[in-house]
Amino acid sequence: MGRWWVVALALCVAPAHAQELDEVELNAGASDVIEDGSEAGLQAWITDFRGRALAAGISSASFEAGMAGVHFLPSVIERDRKQDEFTKTIWDYLDKAVSEDRIAAGQKALKAHGPLLDQIEARYGVDKHVVLAIWGLESAYGLVRGDIDTRSALATLAYDTRRGAFFEAELIAALQILQSGAVQPADMVGSWAGAMGHTQFMPSSYLKLAVAFDGTGKPDIWRDDPSDALASAAAYLANAGWKKAERWGDEVRLPAGFDYGLAGDRTAKPMSVWGQMGVSLPDGSALPEGGWAALLLPEGGWAALLLPAGARGPAFLVYDNFAAIEAYNKADSYVIAVGHLADRIAGGPAFQASWPHDLRALTLEERREMQSLLLARGVYAGTADGKIGPLTVAAVKAFQRRNAMVPDGYPSLEILQALR
Repeated sequence: MGRWWVVALALCVAPAHAQELDEVELNAGASDVIEDGSEAGLQAWITDFRGRALAAGISSASFEAGMAGVHFLPSVIERDRKQDEFTKTIWDYLDKAVSEDRIAAGQKALKAHGPLLDQIEARYGVDKHVVLAIWGLESAYGLVRGDIDTRSALATLAYDTRRGAFFEAELIAALQILQSGAVQPADMVGSWAGAMGHTQFMPSSYLKLAVAFDGTGKPDIWRDDPSDALASAAAYLANAGWKKAERWGDEVRLPAGFDYGLAGDRTAKPMSVWGQMGVSLPDGSALPEGGWAALLLPEGGWAALLLPAGARGPAFLVYDNFAAIEAYNKADSYVIAVGHLADRIAGGPAFQASWPHDLRALTLEERREMQSLLLARGVYAGTADGKIGPLTVAAVKAFQRRNAMVPDGYPSLEILQALR
């Protein structure tokens, strides 16, 4: 948790979605080949890469077949660079991610694939609506699975070296999949970042957790039939610690005078303690009684309080299953979208509190400037890289407390202007 402030437009990178690409060691094991951002440069890199792939267990024949026709894709580099540059607020993201059209399409998919989803839920213990929501966010229920050659995308990103070590490992995993005969090279397509199939698995996650739902053959997440892909998503969440019959989180109302400094994934408390503090359901009823509260954690359960839009937006108590979804994609905005879309497909209500639509997301340069100013004031222990994480949030809270502001940690334009 802790990255809910802004959302990359290119949020399609999935579960394996690279486990947050910006936290991967970038250049470990990179070769001495000079990357000049060209087709010739990529082909030279592939020649150098061959020995490392063979050392990882790829046969010479499999390497030649798997890398045949691989080309440099400039558009992939462009999209990778834009991840940090272009951001949107969580409410703008949710407007699209949990739109009425997506909810309606999810309910239609639930009817069409109900028996399959029931079987998957029974086998893995994962709420079928959550599996359905992941499917909806990752590929619009199978309609938009990506048509970019996975091998070329991964080779381009590995050759680029910005995240070279990670993507080289994914390329080797892709070659292992091809060597196993699970899919043909021409059919291995997906997103620009190498995520594949209905639920957008990265190659390494496919190798670790993809399942053949009927128990025969290799998992086929690329075909039109979504059975293996949906079962694989459920298996992924189960492996991440999904707790059967429990929720991901719930919107709550905070009492007047509440200490917003208590929000964040490092302040988990028993549900009874939140209740004693005056935290209630959106309609004002006490935790955990009535309506949706019947699905809340039991009285002795623990929950953390999240404020994805600061003090001016909705507040959420989140549970262990939030962390299970987070294993699929670490952005809190994504996890909230999955949970809320699942609830809406199941007939649950929209969020009751309003979002601060008058606010905008900070640009990359503004985020860097904010961090630099926080560093100058001695409240920030990180670097001015423009990536908003726990250290930046803690620094914003410290600055807010010093200046008699609500300590919600939200890095808004107002905070930047106050720092200036």
